[in-house]
Amino acid sequence: MDPMTTPTTTPGPGAASDSLASRDKGFLLGLYERMFLIREFEEQVKYLFLAGSMPGTIHQCQGQEATAVGVCSALAPDDYVTSTHRPHGHALAKGLTPLEILIELFGKGAGCCKGKGGSMHVGNLAKGMPPAIAIVGGGLPLATGMALAFKMQKRPAVVACFFGEGATSEGAFHEAVNMGAIWDLPVVYACENNLYGASTHISKVMRAQSVAERCSGYRVPCRTVDGNDVVAVHDAAREAVAECRAGKGPVLLELLTYRMTGHSRRDPCHYQPKAERQAWAQRDPIETMSRRLLQRDDITAGELEQIRNRVSRQITADIETARREPEPTLADLTTDVYA
Repeated sequence: MDPMTTPTTTPGPGAASDSLASRDKGFLLGLYERMFLIREFEEQVKYLFLAGSMPGTIHQCQGQEATAVGVCSALAPDDYVTSTHRPHGHALAKGLTPLEILIELFGKGAGCCKGKGGSMHVGNLAKGMPPAIAIVGGGLPLATGMALAFKMQKRPAVVACFFGEGATSEGAFHEAVNMGAIWDLPVVYACENNLYGASTHISKVMRAQSVAERCSGYRVPCRTVDGNDVVAVHDAAREAVAECRAGKGPVLLELLTYRMTGHSRRDPCHYQPKAERQAWAQRDPIETMSRRLLQRDDITAGELEQIRNRVSRQITADIETARREPEPTLADLTTDVYA
């Protein structure tokens, strides 16, 4: 397997088979709905930014929905995640509502970060997600420090730390993973390897054939998983979380995926070869899950359509509600300022 050049992957621990017949129907439909929620959210937000309705910029995650949903579905409510400059999917997968994120993106005071974080810093600590950190690799030491605190407090909580493959070239990655390893900290390092750091292909920045190989020197279990298979990601994450909770130390999951959108909203993706884009498009995580679900006798195309329609209506309604929220006041400029 060469994850640098092909979408072909090697199944990780607990990777799903072609059949989902033995899985709970409600659980599977829940995974599908959450992935579609993320996709629909991102698509509608894209047009809001293009229309100039929202301030700032965005980094979106179309194509990577299975990584966020698969990992977060393996976490308990009291577990935490740290995120990146591409955080919408992680936030929705962790339980933040579309409405509280949309209000934030519109810059309104009732947003999840009071309108002060914007797209790259969404979060809700009460739901287990500190505001996302836009600095590449910035969430890694935070997640490791949180895991150290949980261990010292004898809390059973686990931290799932999302980051891209580009972050593995940062010193923060190596320091954080090494610290997690030597102290057996309860953190799942979830690398979303989408092959590109901004516009630079992974093959141009490292000689190792995978992120898992790069991490192996720290004696941390490193598992490469099909990041477009939400069930495979869930199974691998569930096993990793169980190991962390049992005190066995951190686990790194390399989730092979692909972003179907630009690095940011002004990126036309000309650096992605057409054949590569087409190959990965055939493995769209939502379309793949839909086909697999319809192989079951108890799931119909009508049920999936109902889910999609319900989600689309919800996002549309939430956008209109968010638009009507009041703007922050001048006095809000000096609240929550500590330095």
